[in-house]
Amino acid sequence: MKFEEELRMLKEQMRFREKVDVPKGINNIVIAGMGGSGIAGNVFSELYSAKPVVLVGDYGLPSFASKKTLVISISYSGNTEEMLSVTKEAVKSGAHTVTISSGGELADHGDQHIRIPRRDLQPRSATGWMLMPLLYGFGIAGKKEADETYRLLESLDRNNAQCRAHAKAIASGEHIPVIYGSSPFKTIAYRWKTQFNENTKILAYSNSFPELNHNDTMALAQTYRKNNFYFFVFDSQNRKIAKRIAVTAKITKSRFNIIKPKGSSDVARLFYLLHYGDYVTYHLGLLRGIDPTDVSLIERLKKEIK
Repeated sequence: MKFEEELRMLKEQMRFREKVDVPKGINNIVIAGMGGSGIAGNVFSELYSAKPVVLVGDYGLPSFASKKTLVISISYSGNTEEMLSVTKEAVKSGAHTVTISSGGELADHGDQHIRIPRRDLQPRSATGWMLMPLLYGFGIAGKKEADETYRLLESLDRNNAQCRAHAKAIASGEHIPVIYGSSPFKTIAYRWKTQFNENTKILAYSNSFPELNHNDTMALAQTYRKNNFYFFVFDSQNRKIAKRIAVTAKITKSRFNIIKPKGSSDVARLFYLLHYGDYVTYHLGLLRGIDPTDVSLIERLKKEIK
């Protein structure tokens, strides 16, 4: 399958109606995931605040896990060794355990398994399938949000010329992308960073307001080779953050490319921003003659550390 076809499948993932069964009496939530499979938990943790959420990107389960903990392990392949380790510990601890995968060994563990429909995509191209069960299960999204998101993603699939323009600007100047987000889209800024890493094979950097005003601000004004960087900043509906963005650009004499998220809900806006970054990186990969699906070094690393 061509990578552009994978990108165009994201809107269809909004119609995935499976949801995490959330038992009563849960005091805290642990979501485990790595790489492209880990993005779902990170996005969820920015949108949900009713109970503590701990993210795990390693082998071990937090020691507080108990029968009152909901553990959700996400692995597109279902064979990620870190997630298998966490899941087996979760089952032993008595925690209510949910697994999300396209199959693999992970499907054989836990109290509930949600199966992703396809096994032939890059994990980072299956974000909707991994995230929507969380958003539905915890009442963050419903049919209204999913339908609006579908329409927005479909419009980007039809017209992503502005994404291509950004890619051309980066390629012509051989720039290093810098992506700045703010709540509830800090994770989406990081997602752009990882998409640049995998889809275009270049390094990128991400941070978020207001945290970056306590460190990056000094560097923005005085860094080496400032013209080598290409800045993306997600526009914010928060007045204080919007003012920070404007003042930061002014006092550091920085040119920020402002990306305005579309949509009436946080769910729609986050998927719009996510997909916008998908297309920027896709077009940059094409301009560089890069195969965005090539993860051969990652696969080699996995083999050599066994």
